[in-house]
Amino acid sequence: MEITEYLETLARDGRLMAEAAEKAGPDAPVPPCPGWRVRDALRHTGVVHRWATAFVVEGHTAFQPMGDEPDLDGEELVAWFREGHGLLVRALSDAPDSLECWTFLPGASSARGFWSRRQAHETAVHRVDVQAALGDAAPGPVDPVFAADGIDELLCGFHAREKSRVRTPEPAVLRVRATDTGDVWTVRLSAQPSRATRGDDGGAADCELSGPAERLYLTLWNRLPQSAVTVTGDERLARLWRETSAVV
Repeated sequence: MEITEYLETLARDGRLMAEAAEKAGPDAPVPPCPGWRVRDALRHTGVVHRWATAFVVEGHTAFQPMGDEPDLDGEELVAWFREGHGLLVRALSDAPDSLECWTFLPGASSARGFWSRRQAHETAVHRVDVQAALGDAAPGPVDPVFAADGIDELLCGFHAREKSRVRTPEPAVLRVRATDTGDVWTVRLSAQPSRATRGDDGGAADCELSGPAERLYLTLWNRLPQSAVTVTGDERLARLWRETSAVV
């Protein structure tokens, strides 16, 4: 995907998240995140937005800790969230392609591209969270191409890190197949961090998760139950993902 596409998605999903928060109210439970209320989602995402903006604007080349969540609620909290979201979109829109700053996932073509992609997916997932707080209203859709890109970031980026807890005592292969976009990933699991490659290498998989990219994206981020996709083969690997894949 192009940076402009990430930024369009980031801008739209931030607006939709704020609108859903206003409708649901700060005390509404967020079903995909047990224990969270809407205020928690806004505070968390707002802090992440400001944290990312600082790297882009100030050019930090080493890790910087996130700030504290604000002691705000209600309309003031939504306004604070909107302000930080707007600052992030403007910072990434204005940043040069030659931007140099700290990043934390492998495979990024540029720092600007990394932060545009990461914040677009950060915001998309939490937009779905807050829309789920509206109850019967179904969360707005996730574009299939964007969803496939997010699956790629999750499998080839987050879970390639030493922090990933998705591990098996014996080697195993998990395949992820998006039936609408045609994207496929082969994930080799072991006692070490997983190794994901794009494509079907033709080898046997111990377990396969398949379905439309949107459902796979939200299932792999544990926002939908595993029943939202088709699981074939060893279901223990699907359960392993559910139990250990939370990003830390």
